[in-house]
Amino acid sequence: MDAGSANSLSNMKSQARCPLQEQFLHRRNSRENLDRFIPNRSAMDFDYAHYMLTEGRKGKEKENAAVSSPSTEAYRKQLAEALNMNRTRILAFKNKPPTPVELIPHQFTSPQPAKPTRPRRYIPQTSERTLDAPDLVDDYYLNLLDWGSSNKLSIALGSTVYLWNASDGSTSELVTIDDENGPVTSVSWAPDGRHIAVGLNNSQVHLLDSTNNKLLRTLTGGHITRVGSLAWDNHILTTGGMDGLIVNNDVRKRSPIVETYRGHTLEVCGLKWSASGRQLASGGNDNVLHIWDRSMASSNSPTQWLHRLEEHTAAVKALAWCPFQGNLLASGGGGGDRTIKFWNTHTGVCLDSLDTSSQVCALLWNKNERELLSSHGFTQNQLTLWKYPSMVKIAELTGHTSRVLFMAQSPDGCTVASAAGDETLRFWNVFGVPEVAKFAPKANPEPFAHFNHIR
Repeated sequence: MDAGSANSLSNMKSQARCPLQEQFLHRRNSRENLDRFIPNRSAMDFDYAHYMLTEGRKGKEKENAAVSSPSTEAYRKQLAEALNMNRTRILAFKNKPPTPVELIPHQFTSPQPAKPTRPRRYIPQTSERTLDAPDLVDDYYLNLLDWGSSNKLSIALGSTVYLWNASDGSTSELVTIDDENGPVTSVSWAPDGRHIAVGLNNSQVHLLDSTNNKLLRTLTGGHITRVGSLAWDNHILTTGGMDGLIVNNDVRKRSPIVETYRGHTLEVCGLKWSASGRQLASGGNDNVLHIWDRSMASSNSPTQWLHRLEEHTAAVKALAWCPFQGNLLASGGGGGDRTIKFWNTHTGVCLDSLDTSSQVCALLWNKNERELLSSHGFTQNQLTLWKYPSMVKIAELTGHTSRVLFMAQSPDGCTVASAAGDETLRFWNVFGVPEVAKFAPKANPEPFAHFNHIR
């Protein structure tokens, strides 16, 4: 299109409709736009009007023809008053309603102050930072991303674990596993933000000190296949393997295994301890969600679960305990399920279920608002922010071109990191800055504080 035609087209559009201009109706002449005279039908007496138009005229003719007697005239007046026939207008219009009478004078009532309206939080639709993540294993059942309390993010790329410092943006290599034992299948920071657990494909778990990249200990004997999920509860490190076993390891002891949970028949791909440390949620590739209670644990016999929940129809990997209600758990199902379910873990009752229309890979609660963030796979590969408990969709964050397998939340709860099969790591300012500063939780004791060295 040449410049002349473009200018003419823009001129035509501007003449047809100008933005931000008030629209007026074109009035051709005064007679064509006269208002109609519409009476108030509710105030009309159609029977009286019909009488006056028909019988009333006859009555007047009879009065003119013959002079009525005084008694007849008196009777007529009484009848007119009784039937309300003294009106002179047939079509009546309703007057304005009377002013309401105040039952309580203003001087005796105190005005209620209006609640301040809360401005809607701005949620950026694009990631604020994107980093390359080459060799990220595209495996739904692994857990390769975690954000520690020291504001360092760990990510496993192939057989190497890297640390990204969110305070200054620096990157460092923590450890590289040889090909015989690798690749890395899970990573999880200890509560102290210094030590980190690394699960391997050969069933071992390495415990490392991130300050000097030193290997402190190797946990063996708990599993016979790869360890794809990890979860900390103070000094207890819980591991979940492809063999379906869940093992509690006390890292302070020479023989660390203290409990073993048996309930899953396929790989354990999701593990999360509740904030109180009393309940453990585990999800598996057998489409089962288990709730375990520490008070029921025993090292001598296989531990019985508290609840066995089988409502999901695909693998259960995404798990998130609610920060404002201790017995509320959110779980997400895989591609054959596509639902987010909410559970009362005391009773084992499913409180709600939402069909998201796509694979649910990860879940995170907002620490400052009643909101839940979910990451998904095909078809949009998006992050979706939901309002709880209405589950109204607040925002959708797109940018990844493959399923968003992993999510991690910053220590302040404001920023979320997501890693996807497109080998990118993206950071989203989705939860925003809290309006009121929260008191920082008490620091958990270091799980290795009682050791001079670990053999």
